[in-house]
Amino acid sequence: MKEYMVEKPYQCDTCGESFTCSADITRHKCIPKAEKPYCCDVCGESFTSSGNLTRHKHIHTGEKPYWCDICGKSFSQNNHLTQHKRIHTGKKPYHCGICGKSFSQSSYLTKHRYTHTGEKPYHCEICGKSFTCSSHLTGHKRIHTGDMPYHCDICVKVFSENSH
Repeated sequence: MKEYMVEKPYQCDTCGESFTCSADITRHKCIPKAEKPYCCDVCGESFTSSGNLTRHKHIHTGEKPYWCDICGKSFSQNNHLTQHKRIHTGKKPYHCGICGKSFSQSSYLTKHRYTHTGEKPYHCEICGKSFTCSSHLTGHKRIHTGDMPYHCDICVKVFSENSH
């Protein structure tokens, strides 16, 4: 049986749930924690429906029931498949209201907006330096810790970033 996909371009930054229209995500964000009675026994995340909890649990079990009909890659959540498919389609439904630049994921637009506001919400607790992305802060912290998690298979050197 073929599963038909409904485009849900509005994604909650907190839980990852996706919605078809902006009013639905706004309503979702306003639901108090007490009105989310379905709780994940692994991580404690709460949901408004048992279906949402079941989909969420795929993250913990490793089950990947959603697959890309173009390249075959599989995903634990339908919204992850939807985001992935934009690689193939080039669809970028999230638009910056300031400069008009478009993005394939809402989180990319959120990060982009920092270029306009100058906001750097991720701070190093060791030296105080600030960053627009949490991944940039993570990489920066390696300066302080000396962590070198990336290894070259050719020359056996180690690096703090995988771009080397």
